[in-house]
Amino acid sequence: MSRRAVRRTTVVAAVPLAVLTAFAVAGTATGAQDGNGPATVRVTGTAVLADIPLGDFSNALLPGSVADDRGVDLGGIGSDIFPAGRKGEFWTVTDRGPNGQIKVDGKKRRTFPVPGFDPAIVKIRVSGDRVQVLKAIPITTRSGKPVTGLPNQASRDEAPYTYDAKTPLSYDPNGLDTEGIVRSADGTFWLADEYGPSLVHVSARGRVLARHVPEGLKLTGADYPVVESLPGILLKRKTNRGFEGLTQLPGGDLVLAVQSPLSLPDTAAGDKSRNARLLRFSPRKCAVTAEYAYRFDAVDVVDPGEDDPSELKISSVVAIGGDTLLVQERTDKTSRLHRVTLPHGAGILGGAWDNPATSPSYEQIEDPSAAGVPVLRKNLVADFTKVAGVPGKVEGVALVGRETLVLVNDNDFGMTDGPEAFDAQGRLVDSDIETTVTYVRLPKPLHG
Repeated sequence: MSRRAVRRTTVVAAVPLAVLTAFAVAGTATGAQDGNGPATVRVTGTAVLADIPLGDFSNALLPGSVADDRGVDLGGIGSDIFPAGRKGEFWTVTDRGPNGQIKVDGKKRRTFPVPGFDPAIVKIRVSGDRVQVLKAIPITTRSGKPVTGLPNQASRDEAPYTYDAKTPLSYDPNGLDTEGIVRSADGTFWLADEYGPSLVHVSARGRVLARHVPEGLKLTGADYPVVESLPGILLKRKTNRGFEGLTQLPGGDLVLAVQSPLSLPDTAAGDKSRNARLLRFSPRKCAVTAEYAYRFDAVDVVDPGEDDPSELKISSVVAIGGDTLLVQERTDKTSRLHRVTLPHGAGILGGAWDNPATSPSYEQIEDPSAAGVPVLRKNLVADFTKVAGVPGKVEGVALVGRETLVLVNDNDFGMTDGPEAFDAQGRLVDSDIETTVTYVRLPKPLHG
């Protein structure tokens, strides 16, 4: 029996799954030095979510939804993190569930080993070196059915397959690949979705109230209201690179980040580009009111040694007061946080850069500022390549107090790509990467 299997059995026996609680132990890391004296940013504590079988978790929320979890544990809750009010408590959200890629005849197929998994909002408490699940809310349709995490449209999304990439699965127009999360004062949630990309308004009980999608998406068959209220240019998002970062400004407006540059005019241009987009959405008007141009740092600055700009992503944006944000630039290995202030006005919304016929496209411009594009000015707040103890693939960032950040990583449900992700019995060969909440102290307070 593997070390992972032993730990899984022990935790399940010791912890009542009815209350969806998990405990784990982890060491506390200290900060690294930057070569110019004492550490300026340091890790002050870590906490780990231990093993809860995914079938038990899912079936406690939606009985009978998962017949076989294939040995997968609850994970993926690190898609985002949002303070829940009480000290140490946070709202998190899963992504679409366990998924991977296997090559068949030279082409990659997207696998969904647990197709019955339903994305969920998960409330956690961090206490010392353990993460405890306090509550979980399944995301459901208007009629109370699971939205699932399956792709929506054959014309836009990857085709879904079983765990071994041999059998096709059905598309689901209700499916969501949830990433960012915000809880509003009225108790409802806003979620960022990668498929549409879309902005999803969810009730306090998890039912989808409305899904805001790009103009021209033409999504049919969903069991909830679909509103084409976002700019049509977002139809050019890269596959699996829709909305990921989401935050709410003090006045109530939402800010969303497209994870990567759009594929304009084609995939090759998007893969080379460092030009990303942020949008401002008014819940009161149910409309986008501004679009901002954002430029990534060079990929080898964000991740020394990396030379592929398509690895650059924005996974988190955090409001820190007024119209000021933290924007995370990352690869799967590391990340950096920049502070930006949103200007007045609509930015590039509705202009030439929102027209797919514009040539060269905004994504193709090497120096947007020189071309007259009002790129957001940014200042570096933290470079996690220089901080010991920060895990890879951090996708959620929250600010607690004026100088403490809370980070959470996406452990991909312990999955890896390739046929070796599952053994001969179809059980997961776990990566042993855990969901970890990390506290980081900044050298000085962040003022709004």
